[in-house]
Amino acid sequence: MIDITSDEKLLKSLLADENISIEDALENEMVINMGPQHPATHGVLRLVLRLDGETVVKVVPELGYLHRGYEKMAEGMTYYEYIPHTDRLDYTATMANNVAYTLAVENLAGIQAPKRAQYIRMIVAELARIMGHLVAIGTFAMDVGAVTMVLWTFREREVIQDIFDRVAGARFTTSYTRIGGVASDMDDQAIKMTEEALVLISTRVEEYEKLLNSNRIFVERLEGVGVLSKEDAIRYGVTGPNLRGSGVDYDVRRSKPYLYYNEIDFNVPVYNEGDSLARYFVRVDEVRESIKIIRQCIAQMPKGPIIANEAKKVLPHKDEIYSKMEELIHDFMLVNFGINPPVGDSFFSVENPKGELGFYIVSNGKGYPWKLKIRSPSFCNLQVIPLICKGHFISDVVAIIGSLDPVMGEADK
Repeated sequence: MIDITSDEKLLKSLLADENISIEDALENEMVINMGPQHPATHGVLRLVLRLDGETVVKVVPELGYLHRGYEKMAEGMTYYEYIPHTDRLDYTATMANNVAYTLAVENLAGIQAPKRAQYIRMIVAELARIMGHLVAIGTFAMDVGAVTMVLWTFREREVIQDIFDRVAGARFTTSYTRIGGVASDMDDQAIKMTEEALVLISTRVEEYEKLLNSNRIFVERLEGVGVLSKEDAIRYGVTGPNLRGSGVDYDVRRSKPYLYYNEIDFNVPVYNEGDSLARYFVRVDEVRESIKIIRQCIAQMPKGPIIANEAKKVLPHKDEIYSKMEELIHDFMLVNFGINPPVGDSFFSVENPKGELGFYIVSNGKGYPWKLKIRSPSFCNLQVIPLICKGHFISDVVAIIGSLDPVMGEADK
């Protein structure tokens, strides 16, 4: 039970469109908090639940407990300086965020990275997708009682982090991409480690399915729970595995190809049931498809440079850099630490593990964004919680949150 005096606004939203007073509702029903400090909310997410016994009558999700102001912080940083902050968005798949951001800046500045660099980006982005899905599958299974799974999936995640350590010099917060390419090449040892990891993970995914897919408790806790229709998924802006689990065949890599995904053969897993179990199936299938993509990238990756060196595009230039001391210092910082895109705006999005991650950047011609807005998939996906939790038990809410796979680092940015 929560205090009516401190949360009256939230209580009113729980009773919206219903002819019942707050006092009557609290007398006959129960209002409780789940989170923001709760392991089942996958981060600092607060849900205010209105319950009739154990049945959910209504849910109000409340974000705002992890706000770090990343969109505003971008206005005081060069484009290069912002790269490490993208690691902290979906922190289960840091490399994918690095790739998304640098592609957005390159789209704004008109920079084309070398082909080898783009293939490397595809490899690390797909490795990040596997990492993100491993965390999602493991923690989701743990939410409904299969504790073994989180130990297994984190075991395989460590193998991918070893590859990142070799390639980027960091296991977790990688900050690997550069505007115009990548920070370092993938050497033969890194490629060998990747190939061995793909063989290992392929085998382990089969073990996951043997443990879960025929487990009566796992299946019955998820089948028919948290059903999201195709129409509602589109209406609420849901993307990624959650959208494809509702029968919508949409993947940015196919619909709006970037890098060299148009040269790669892969399937887009789609399930029509729209329930928590379907969303799990999509992620498992996507791990297999990412393995297929990485193998093709390794086979097709050409030799060559890993970063663009066209000074007129990559480095800034001004006609009169000595007009003011402020401009002189500004240009010195740009030459050493950044780029200078033209005046204008640009939106660019990619298919991340959680869904469509996009960056909208407005440039005023200086070496840092005038405005930056992040289209984060977790934030959009969380909007359906009130819709798909209604009528289920409070224990089902835990499974539903896990099936959506939110990461609050990008939901509350």
